[in-house]
Amino acid sequence: MPDDTSKQLQAVLDNAVKLSGGSGGVAGVWAPWAGTWTAASGTVSHDKGADEMSTDASFRIGSITKSATCTVLLGLVGDKKVKLTDQVSKYLPRMVGLNGLTLGALCQNTSGFPDYWNSLIPQMVTNPTRTWDTVELINSGLGQPRVGAPGQTFAYSNAGFVLLGLALQTATNTSWASLYDKYVTGPLGISETTTIPNSSTLPSPAPTGYAADRDPVTGAVNCKVKDDDTDLSPTALQQAGGLVSNLSDTATLVHAVAAGSLLPSKLSVQQQKSIIVSKSTPSWAQYGLGVEKMGPLVGHASSVPGFDTAAYSDPKSGLTVVVMVNDSTAGANFARLVALQLASIGSKAKAESGKKQPDIALPWTAQQLGTVLPHETGCNPARGALTPELSAIADIGPNY
Repeated sequence: MPDDTSKQLQAVLDNAVKLSGGSGGVAGVWAPWAGTWTAASGTVSHDKGADEMSTDASFRIGSITKSATCTVLLGLVGDKKVKLTDQVSKYLPRMVGLNGLTLGALCQNTSGFPDYWNSLIPQMVTNPTRTWDTVELINSGLGQPRVGAPGQTFAYSNAGFVLLGLALQTATNTSWASLYDKYVTGPLGISETTTIPNSSTLPSPAPTGYAADRDPVTGAVNCKVKDDDTDLSPTALQQAGGLVSNLSDTATLVHAVAAGSLLPSKLSVQQQKSIIVSKSTPSWAQYGLGVEKMGPLVGHASSVPGFDTAAYSDPKSGLTVVVMVNDSTAGANFARLVALQLASIGSKAKAESGKKQPDIALPWTAQQLGTVLPHETGCNPARGALTPELSAIADIGPNY
């Protein structure tokens, strides 16, 4: 990348680490016409004398897993194993309370199926290594009233993705490790992306993952105490967010999903056919089948105990951004805004000799996002009101 662009990108990453309360972070911007920038900031932990953060660090990519999960679903549709319109009850006939739920609606978060996240996240933060049974997570959703009629309302649900995972595993009689390998990681050759089925320990090198302590009963956040959630059990997230990866692999994954290279063109178009998330958010913030669409960018943001992560790619120009900070207190929207700020700067990188700079129309500016970010830090948000336009940007997607 040109020096001036690299300096701007590094400043964004350094500021993100500072605002997040984490000890460090990594980020990358890939612009085919200008070059590549990958960098680390800070250290792997808050411990005195801790090693510097490395761009090779492994981390939980959380809800970016949803993009991979729905790619598997569409791959199975392409192979005529299932249909998007299939009723979930077709594959899980013994489970009650699934009436009206379809595989496709679960992927687009329009099933109305309630989530377990808000009720169980305090326990996951304070007891990260606890093993969670799949049916236990699903029943936590089933035990709550429907958010809306199937297909009518966008309502983000990790429980819905866990239910989808169980349905597809039953439909194919195949493990999810094998499904991801067949439809996602195998074709891409990204060997560092894994579900770690038998262990919650992250592959080395790995930073410590922090989160502000939660009261297990009330859910109240105690910002004075930071829990070590590095060894969060993958059973807490499963097909909703259980994948672990690194900077390079995550970039490869999100670009492939955005470009549609893992699916036949018709199914790729189907994956990116999106709906507006909320009437109160900008119209350019939408959701497809396991993918967020932020203007022309396709990807996902995530917050799971220990890590905030976001990754997006522009299908036309190939512009791709990934960012991770090792403190999840701020939430997914914090990582989302940082990634979009990196994308704004990267989109303006000067083209190398002989290459043409693309015209990427992003409906936000790096300056706008820089103003909003201090209001998204969780424990120490900036004071003072934002303009209505910036307030809308401050809540452009799910915060977990």
